[in-house]
Amino acid sequence: MYITYLLLVVTILISVKAFSDEGFKWKLMFNPYNVVHKKEWYRSFTHAFIHSGWMHLIFNMYVLFMFGAEMDSRLRYHNLSLEPDLIERYGAKGYLYFGCLYAGGILFATIWSLQKHKDNMHYNSLGASGAVSAVVFAYILLNPMAELGILFLPGIKLYAYIFGPLLLVLEYFLSKRGGTGIAHEAHIGGAIFGVVFMCIVDYQLAIDFFSKITG
Repeated sequence: MYITYLLLVVTILISVKAFSDEGFKWKLMFNPYNVVHKKEWYRSFTHAFIHSGWMHLIFNMYVLFMFGAEMDSRLRYHNLSLEPDLIERYGAKGYLYFGCLYAGGILFATIWSLQKHKDNMHYNSLGASGAVSAVVFAYILLNPMAELGILFLPGIKLYAYIFGPLLLVLEYFLSKRGGTGIAHEAHIGGAIFGVVFMCIVDYQLAIDFFSKITG
């Protein structure tokens, strides 16, 4: 959970700075045109540490806190309910895996938009949504039977393995429709990376996933 806390602090501090400094925000924002034509590749990473406003920041940081702290711990231990007799999963390597999960989610979330908008100098995006999506879907892979709900509809809960695909379908159709002002492609890209990355780290996780939902 220590990496999650570090990410929260760093993202909040940089985002707050960007709220009052438009020039600073612009330099960090993801702009595919500048990435491709001006070779400002750093934008593919820095955009995840700035947000459009307080609600955007609070929502992303809330989801990161809820899922990130759990994933941060679960990558080190198998079952936190067994405390204090924890069963080690990856031990100290868990910190490295979580860091790679988050950083990879940031970068992978930009691929779709990079190809789609590379010649559109007016397209910009920002926010940690892609990286957070990677964390959420990695969590779903490890905990498919967990009950997840929509923040504003707390009475409606679904098993994670059902919630995840339904969310991706919704993101896809909203992306096709357009006009939402939200980078749905980043959410989808981050989600795919989260699952694929964890399966590469340990293919047993995929086997365990199907065992849990069929058992």
